[in-house]
Parts: sequence; structure tokens; C-alpha cells
Amino acid sequence: MTRLPRPVVIGHRGAPAYRPEHTTASFELAIDLGADLIEPDVVVSRDGVLVVRHESELSLSTDVAEHPEFADRHTSKVVDGELCTGWFTEDFTYAELRTLRAVERMPALRPLNTAYDGRFGILTLGEVVELARCRSTADRQIRVLAELKSPEVVDGDALPLGALVAEELRRLGADRADGSVLIQSFDAALLRELRARLGDGGPQMAQLIDDVPTGDAMTTPSGLREISTYAQAIAPSRERVLASAAAARPGSGHLVDQAHAAQLSVFVWTLRAENTFLPAHLRRGDAPEGLGDAVGDAAELLGLGVDGLITDSPDHAVRARTAVAAQLV
Repeated sequence: MTRLPRPVVIGHRGAPAYRPEHTTASFELAIDLGADLIEPDVVVSRDGVLVVRHESELSLSTDVAEHPEFADRHTSKVVDGELCTGWFTEDFTYAELRTLRAVERMPALRPLNTAYDGRFGILTLGEVVELARCRSTADRQIRVLAELKSPEVVDGDALPLGALVAEELRRLGADRADGSVLIQSFDAALLRELRARLGDGGPQMAQLIDDVPTGDAMTTPSGLREISTYAQAIAPSRERVLASAAAARPGSGHLVDQAHAAQLSVFVWTLRAENTFLPAHLRRGDAPEGLGDAVGDAAELLGLGVDGLITDSPDHAVRARTAVAAQLV
């Protein structure tokens, strides 16, 4: 993979600007709004089922706190180096998770989405893949960009996420480069493991790049070449991409150019329309929840040559793609 035929729009957890994230309604709406791919986050239940949640802690996106039968599961754990208190996916069986209902994760910023609280349950990776396949046509294939979270530790043992994902992709018939699933993760070791398990002809992969020093090393020419030995794309933040372009000297390439030179596509995360997530020049009004110029934000990134936009509002990205393409005609 180098340059895609045209930039793709990736529905981040579906279309969470308009429906609670990771729900059937959110994924369906993302496709209706023009997304080429839908992006679920994947964590693991206690009994090894791959379920779709942004983080293993459940209280922000489900009604778990309203279930007295799970009160004894409330606990504290260290997640990404910080103490986190709540209910965690790895402490629940799949059958128990199915009793929970999804709620809006950011009700203060997206109050209209709370109208859908309690209407939808927790999905599995397999169900999201099936949804994408059912909505695909001969002219429009909907693919799944599955983000694998770092394996959690349960009772001192790391859940075998790599083995579970490889097995599930084979079961789904999605273990090939031209299959319906792409994989991304911040965990380079996990991506390498999956490449070893599934081979060079396995699913296309994207290395997520965080805004930390380890991410800085990944975006050097040597770091990009290293990524190209197991992945076909990088996925840096919009802030990293824009900062690289702003700092580029005349005649020298920025991060997107450098990634393309290393035969890597570039997917950028995460575009959101609310003022609180936008730079000052794209905000409209003073309300944090107010909508700014999300189309302009997407167009600026497309102008830098990115190959994919991971966005909470796919409709804005589609409009920006259409506008940018029209300018090139």
C-alpha cells in the first residue's frame, strides 16, 4: 500500500457525533453518511470474547453502574500508567456484558445523543464485521479498521489478544490482505505478532502513533522504514501531522511525504466537529459544544496528502473530500 485511489473516510467508532459510539446505530449511520470504513475498538472479555469498547473500563459508555448485581466488580486498576476506578471488561464474561446497555460517552458535549441511551447493547468484533459485509455492495465495499487495545492483565496473566484476534480473523475469513478487516494498534509488538501469525499475505495493518517520545522515534525516516516491514500505514494524530507540516523547511518533506516515501499510507486521527476539539481559527462561537468548521479542518489535512480521515462525523469528511477533489479538476 502506498497511495490509495482516493482518501478514505473512516467512521471513528461509527458516527459518535450523532449516536452513542460503538452501537449498531452509530456504525449504520456512519455508512449512510459515506464512510468507507468503520472503526471499532477491540477489548477482551474474561472468557476470551473480542468485544467492542473504547477502553476496558465500562462506566463511561454503558449503564453498568445501574446494575446492582455487578456492584462487587467495582475496583481500581492501573491503566496506561494511571489509577483508574470502575468496572472493567476483563472482569465480565461475554454473557454478563450482553446484559449492559450503551450510553452516550460525552453527554455534556453531545446531549442529543442521550436520547439513545439504553437502546443498544455491546457488540462483538464479529458482529461489526458482519454488519459491514451486509451493508457492502458490488460497487461499494465497507471495510472494518479494528483498533486493538493493549492486552490487559487478568489475575497476573496477560490475555492472549494476538492469538484470539488471529483465530477470530480466520474464523471470519478476514485473514487476507484483501479481506474486509484492517488492523491498527499503538502496540507495535502486537502488530508484529499478528504479522508473524497471519503471514505477509495477512490483513493490512496501520501503526498508530501517539503524541509521546516513542511516537517521535517512529516518525523518523528509520522509524518509518521499520514500520514498513510489518505494516502498510501509519496513523498519527492530526496535531502531529499539522505540526510536521508547519515545521517543514522549504524543499523538505513533512511527515505525510516521508511516510509515502517509505511506502506507507497515512490515516490521521481524530477529527471532531465541536469547538473544544478544534484549533482557535476553526472555532465558531464560544460554546465548547458548539460546532466549528469541521469541513475546513478535514480539507486542510487532505491538502497535505493524507490517505484517510478517522472522524466522529463522516459527513463532514465526505464534504471536504468532495470539495478538495473539485478544486483539483
